[in-house]
Amino acid sequence: MTQDFPQSALLHADYMAMLRRKRLYSALMLALFVALMASGFVVVDERNAGGFWGGLHRLFDFPASVLSEAWEKRAALPGHIVEYFPTLLETVNIAAVSTLFGAILGTLLSMLATQGLAPWPRLIPLFRRIMDVMRAVPEIVIALILIFVLGGGPVPAMIAIAFHTVGALGKLFSEVNENASLKPVEGLTSVGASWGQRMVLGVMPQVAPNYLSYALIRFEINIRASAILGFVGAGGIGYELKNAISWGQGRFDAAAAIFLMLFLTIVAVDQLSGWLRDLLTHGRQRGIFA
Repeated sequence: MTQDFPQSALLHADYMAMLRRKRLYSALMLALFVALMASGFVVVDERNAGGFWGGLHRLFDFPASVLSEAWEKRAALPGHIVEYFPTLLETVNIAAVSTLFGAILGTLLSMLATQGLAPWPRLIPLFRRIMDVMRAVPEIVIALILIFVLGGGPVPAMIAIAFHTVGALGKLFSEVNENASLKPVEGLTSVGASWGQRMVLGVMPQVAPNYLSYALIRFEINIRASAILGFVGAGGIGYELKNAISWGQGRFDAAAAIFLMLFLTIVAVDQLSGWLRDLLTHGRQRGIFA
């Protein structure tokens, strides 16, 4: 007992020293973050001709104008919802098609980029870099290039979002693949199954719930991305929102109706996908609005 006491005291001292170092590093990181934020505000103020701080008090003027005009013209809200509902469906369709194509191609790339599953192990780094590039390029950059080539509309938005989704889901799917058991794959290999048969029969049943969970989360993200791309002429309800805001006073009621429709759509999709994810991953149901 007497010999254990000095050892425990030494361990306690080492732990306290490590804790002090961690607190010191955390304090330094916080100080660096505050310094970067302060310098960033200074740069923004200079780039904005010194009007950043002067205009900060007007930050909520636009939301206030939108809400006040929407309240004054609240009787027109149902008409705006009927008018813009087709463009909302177009936005949701863009997100759905993009997610579907992104999930299919992301599944293929994830299999090709996973150790133990890839048919060409030497090419795994290549496929991983391809997914990195697809994930790194923002959707709006791809959409602007495609709009210049193809013209405005939903097709450039769908291609741009699907391109980014392939990289994002491919990365997530490959991490899921790494936790899959290889015993079914080895069993199928022993009976002469092809690579595709091994993936479909040996791997997909294990990873399908997580795949669907990630795809549903990505669908929510793609709805927002589709609405944002509408601002650059890619169609959907975002294009109508841009027009309503550009007109300014007198059309803010339409902008408020579009904001409301987007908010309700995203909430509904979030709740529905959460319910489906819970059902797929845990095998139980919950209330949709739980």
